[in-house]
Amino acid sequence: MLRRAETRFLLLGLPGVAFTVLFLLMPIVSVLIFSFWRTESYEIYADWNLDNYRAVLTNPTYLTFLGRSAYTALIVTLLCLLYAWPVAYFVAKYGGRYRLLLVLGLAAPFFTGAVLRLAALQAIMGPIGFINMVVTWFGLEPIGFIMYTKFATGIGLAYLYLPFMVTAIYLSLLNFNFQLLNVAKVNGARPWRAFWAVTWPLNWIGTVIGVVLVFIPCMAESLTPRFLGGPDGALFGTVLGQQFGETGTWAQGSAMGVLLFVVCFAVIVGMALTINPRRAGFTGAGR
Repeated sequence: MLRRAETRFLLLGLPGVAFTVLFLLMPIVSVLIFSFWRTESYEIYADWNLDNYRAVLTNPTYLTFLGRSAYTALIVTLLCLLYAWPVAYFVAKYGGRYRLLLVLGLAAPFFTGAVLRLAALQAIMGPIGFINMVVTWFGLEPIGFIMYTKFATGIGLAYLYLPFMVTAIYLSLLNFNFQLLNVAKVNGARPWRAFWAVTWPLNWIGTVIGVVLVFIPCMAESLTPRFLGGPDGALFGTVLGQQFGETGTWAQGSAMGVLLFVVCFAVIVGMALTINPRRAGFTGAGR
């Protein structure tokens, strides 16, 4: 049996399947089940009901935080998109033999943990940070509207997830034939027209992947608002984390997690529907 290709394939794939079931699917199923139970005095009871969902969907506070998270994630995603496209385009087209080094440079922030990176941002934007040191050096009053605000949360999220957007677009551009732009210019298209008619649609899949890789984590982010946002910059993920920590209401937090999963899944499906394989240059023909 070991000589059969199907058997060898199953044996090789079994560890990965087991890992996925135990550490991905089972936790999601557990959260889904807990969302229908109830919590009292840090104890969870198998009392099946819809009270947790009713509380989340009817409480304006939860919906406000969810809307704030969606708005913040959208703004951060758009900022990352505007910045990532020129950078990825430049690296893919003009990077030459240094493209790999430039891409590795994008991964430099990941050489340290997220906590240390956020602490570095605090040292820059904080009340006694680098920015205020420069401002006071010129004899001006310290800037107090940067740190512990929604603005600081947005800056932190863009800083953390921008490399994902750049990498996704760059990998898409690696397979792009830049000679098509010359053909477009020969036919009278200006640079911007060539970009919108040729480059953008043929690399839309990479853009969609980058958008998903930035938007989804921003929706569930809890660490960045805690370090940079303060009370005014708290997001849905911050409140969700408190359910499993300070308040100990696991059932309520599970319902919030399911709601967040549904919203993120809807975003993924919506972005997937915008992909036209033929428009993106994929014909399905291959060997």
